[in-house]
Amino acid sequence: MLMTETERGILLREAGEDRFDPDLTFFCGQCFRWREENGAYLGVAGGKVGRLLKTEDGLLLQEETPGDFQSFWKSYFDLEEDYSLLRQDLLSRCPALTEAAGELRGIRILRQEPWEALCSFIISQNNHIPRIRGIVERLCETFGEPLLEGLFSFPSPQALANRSVQELSPLRAGFRAEYLLDAARKVSEGKVDLSALPTLSLEEARARLMTIRGVGPKVAECTLLYGLHFLQAFPVDVWMKKALAGPFSGLRPEDLGPYAGLAQQWIFHFTRTAGEKPEKKACIC
Repeated sequence: MLMTETERGILLREAGEDRFDPDLTFFCGQCFRWREENGAYLGVAGGKVGRLLKTEDGLLLQEETPGDFQSFWKSYFDLEEDYSLLRQDLLSRCPALTEAAGELRGIRILRQEPWEALCSFIISQNNHIPRIRGIVERLCETFGEPLLEGLFSFPSPQALANRSVQELSPLRAGFRAEYLLDAARKVSEGKVDLSALPTLSLEEARARLMTIRGVGPKVAECTLLYGLHFLQAFPVDVWMKKALAGPFSGLRPEDLGPYAGLAQQWIFHFTRTAGEKPEKKACIC
């Protein structure tokens, strides 16, 4: 990855077929606060507004504050990881992944803020992507802090902990509102210490998350993969069950090694979008 500072921002130039693809990464079901229009991407992460443009020379990141790329976005986009090596490792373990890996080479596993990932996947339960996005945005508009472009930060656990289900009713989150409040209270009180989870084993971290009301194995696994970068985590939802009972029958997460979560993202997105453009396919999580 070559990075050049220009008057317009930081230019990211990457060779090879495994280069970072914003379309695949932002719209593969792992995050919900990016939108795209005419090759320009606008999103919020870590309390920062990100703008990413496709140009003939590469991807151009427009920083909100000088130094944001080095201090935040480079890690968030996981740009220091060599995904060609991860792909080679996974294909050596499971050649059946070859077609999915070939079509989805540009996917990165974003390093999202753990609290936001936890809440987003609590909201994702029995839900589809447009509705998840709507609930997340209403949550931020109601309880977050204003940022640029009319956008809002993701609210802290403390901002939600003392709220009631009635106060969350404008979100139209349904039964998930009680789960969000329980998560906020447990995290703000230190009963679930998200910052400590990366020091634990996958099994221990999963068990801690599942002490939160409404957090089952799937939500815990998504939080571990997308919010805490446990790349061996392997969320299983209805699409994954379909894939593991069909074209990937017999595949076991434990056979995929330390990067099973990347394989899961390939399988999930490949199965979900088969025969259709990604933006046209609804995802029931």
